[in-house]
Amino acid sequence: MFEQVEAFYRPASVREAVRLLQSCKGRARVVAGGTDVVVEAGHAVRFLIDITHTGLSYIRRKDGACVIGATTTMAGLEESAVVRGLAGGLLARAAATCGSMQVRNLATLGGNMANGSPAADLATVLLALDAEVVVAGAAGRKKLPVGEYLAQGAAGGMRKSLLVEAIIPRPAGGKRRGWSFQKLGRTALDISLVNVAAGIQLDAAGRVKWVRIALGAVAPTAIRARAAEEKLTGRKLDGALLAEACEAVMGAVDPISDQRASAAYRRRMSGLLAGRAVEECAAQAGCVL
Repeated sequence: MFEQVEAFYRPASVREAVRLLQSCKGRARVVAGGTDVVVEAGHAVRFLIDITHTGLSYIRRKDGACVIGATTTMAGLEESAVVRGLAGGLLARAAATCGSMQVRNLATLGGNMANGSPAADLATVLLALDAEVVVAGAAGRKKLPVGEYLAQGAAGGMRKSLLVEAIIPRPAGGKRRGWSFQKLGRTALDISLVNVAAGIQLDAAGRVKWVRIALGAVAPTAIRARAAEEKLTGRKLDGALLAEACEAVMGAVDPISDQRASAAYRRRMSGLLAGRAVEECAAQAGCVL
């Protein structure tokens, strides 16, 4: 599978890992759990850089935010009391859907994000949580919104950079809030055909104070359904308004047809899952539709 690989490196620091990425001239792949690299096994890869010894496995609270290192595993996210207590356990719930137990014991947050799959479940959740990532490159470290990181990665702009950590800000305070993660796959262990992460807060009159709806596997990268969010914000949530928002979601997505599902099916399921997600959020906030 990796007969073409010429060298395997195990750097002891982020700085050393970045230096190796730069010197390998785009022909290296970073590995931690290796669950995506093994499946792809691209013939252009000549060097593997194992970052499991760079000290990036951690979950910390810092200035009210939750900071998660790139080599933290899905199982680590699933089991963390800090992550389970964040936004109704949204990130922990998504991590728990990422393949079998054996895969979750190896697969990492950084791998899920850096692989660039539009179906990456954690990318959708991090978008909904307004998260940022820290990336290390030749010029040092920089912080990027998750959406910008995904866009640059899709354009090939992150090949010589290393994802270091994700930073999830403290969710907005107040009552009447809810969060939801919805995933549709061919089987319980398969990658997403469509996934949706959503959050909402209602005021005392049942009007939407803020709402976030993010979707994966329906565009080149995970996306926020901004038009649907705008349609809901400031209005009293009811079934008719939710139907309008779901139509806006279906209008925002740009899915493809592949061996797993047609574009038309993915578009229809985007609206359906977004509606389920908002309904679940609303029920947690005390509004049953």
